Amino acid sequence: MTDTSSTRPGEPAGGPVPPASPPPPTAAPQHAQAHAPAWPGPGGPVPPPRSLARRLLAPVATLAGVAVAFAYVGTVDPNEPGHYPVCPLLRFTGIYCPGCGGLRSAHAFVHGDLPAALGANALAVVGYGLFAVLMAVWLIRAIRGVPMRLAASPVLWWGVGAVLALFTLVRNLPFGSALAP
Repeated sequence: MTDTSSTRPGEPAGGPVPPASPPPPTAAPQHAQAHAPAWPGPGGPVPPPRSLARRLLAPVATLAGVAVAFAYVGTVDPNEPGHYPVCPLLRFTGIYCPGCGGLRSAHAFVHGDLPAALGANALAVVGYGLFAVLMAVWLIRAIRGVPMRLAASPVLWWGVGAVLALFTLVRNLPFGSALAP
């Protein structure tokens, strides 16, 4: 007599049958391997480096766009009414936002008047300096063929937000009137 206590209805008497294993992979034909994409990775081929012109395309295009924007603000004076829209926060609440005075600051900066640029928006002038450093690093890395990756941690973003909030608060208080545009 056989013991059928371990079998289920519909199963063979020997127990469950293991699933069939997939067939082993077959080698690709020689002509298919010649046209396979070159993926970088451990042990894999590395793609050929991009040309210098292609590496410089993004940073130079960014720099050109910013230069055009500064040239426009340099020629169209934001101190004359009617050229640019009014800040909605200032218009409806009377509170200076962190960007208030930014166009006047850029106009003064383009014309080489650094004290006026700092008086209109000191934080914007600091931003111009940070942008210049970032662009220099990006261009140098592009020339060397090293990719530029910006990975900002949440702590950095919270810090930037805190600086903007503090700047906004101080420039709207009586003792911070030197920071008001």
